[in-house]
Amino acid sequence: MFRNIPTVTKNLLLINIVVFLAALVFKRQFDLESWGSLHFFMAPDFHAWQFVTYQFLHGNFTHLFFNMFALWMFGCVIERVWGPQKFIFYYLICGIGAGLCQEIVQYVEFTNDGLTALSIHDRVNVVGVGVMTVGQIYNLAATIGASGAVYGILLAFGMTFPNERIFIFPLPVPIKAKWFVCIYAAIELFSAYTSARDGVAHVAHLGGMLFGLLLILYWRRHPGNTFNMGNGKQFFENLKRNFEARQGQKPQQHTDTRQAGFGPTREDDMEYNAKKKARQAEIDALLDKIRKSGYDSLTKEEKQRLFEASREG
Repeated sequence: MFRNIPTVTKNLLLINIVVFLAALVFKRQFDLESWGSLHFFMAPDFHAWQFVTYQFLHGNFTHLFFNMFALWMFGCVIERVWGPQKFIFYYLICGIGAGLCQEIVQYVEFTNDGLTALSIHDRVNVVGVGVMTVGQIYNLAATIGASGAVYGILLAFGMTFPNERIFIFPLPVPIKAKWFVCIYAAIELFSAYTSARDGVAHVAHLGGMLFGLLLILYWRRHPGNTFNMGNGKQFFENLKRNFEARQGQKPQQHTDTRQAGFGPTREDDMEYNAKKKARQAEIDALLDKIRKSGYDSLTKEEKQRLFEASREG
């Protein structure tokens, strides 16, 4: 099963798992989480590269599992449709955007607490902790996890396949992907207002979706750039190559058997070539329709025909 996962999604899964294990194994020698987590931009431990590294760190196994499960479930589909270059660009931008949104929220929180008006070396008496410098307090505000990027992938799936039905626990029936995305966004928005201090970066989740939305809308308004939203070129070109490869095997079989003296007649070849040409024209027409209007423009019968063609050969 792992061999069928697209390249970028597979590598993202592996990197996240390896980093999580490394953080556990080498915790005494090197605090990887403290080094790579996204600190508040006014904190002494903040570095710009943390906008990338924080996306590959997770606090516990549950945190890792649910992020990687969602990445596998939806990332495989989106990468096949968009291609690896566009997919990794989108993934990282959503993660960075999530981090930026989290930084803004932390700035507002510290401003409301009056800490941003103090020098980073000033000392504050923290209830239950004791005297700490403002810099030490800032360092406590650290964010980790791939959730922002994963929420961006959820949005991409909902916008690319809005009417595809998926299951959400504990609902007993499947719902359309567009409503799935709306429900998750509503939950995160509600949580951001009611559970601001619960240790979960709800605004970062929304930030990943926001940046994903802006990027998708930009691609749709500029379809001629390198990353073509309606193209889905890798998935559909692979599908077309598989279909053509299957068709290309049959003439060779006809030639070999005819040379043996008991193969098809010339009339059989003409009939076969005519059918082959008609099938190829049908697939080309479906692929052109997808490029122009998207996958959802296909009818149920057309989707089934495309699916059958991808499985043949």
